[in-house]
Amino acid sequence: MNLFYEGQVLWSQIDSNQHMRHSAYADFAAQARIIMLESLGLTLPKLYEFKIGPVLFREELIYLREIGINEHIKVTCELTKSRRDGSRWSIRHELYRGDGVKAAIIVADGAWIDMEKRKLAILPTELSEMYMKAPRSTDYVEE
Repeated sequence: MNLFYEGQVLWSQIDSNQHMRHSAYADFAAQARIIMLESLGLTLPKLYEFKIGPVLFREELIYLREIGINEHIKVTCELTKSRRDGSRWSIRHELYRGDGVKAAIIVADGAWIDMEKRKLAILPTELSEMYMKAPRSTDYVEE
């Protein structure tokens, strides 16, 4: 399991139905992605040094089970699809409750953006080599 985030569900992440609100799932997935990038050496300061950052095109959430307040959750990340140079990618996250039950699947499709030009960018070779060491799913596809 490629675990990149563990934490507790906070009161502020609960909706009126007394379970985790929809946008909290996306927040946890985003945090797991940032931690995954940092584990590869792609820290935010390193990316900013090159004036590059990740950008999402699409995010799909599939809700499987409810998650309640104070539950302990775990979030995984795996690269499911990527161009050879890492310039476009898809990452699948699986969110698990403390009892081990899979509660959600989140798929994010994205790329890299040049933060000055505000246009899509290709990672410099140094960063691309780091990124392509990301954990891959068993159904990984290279485009």
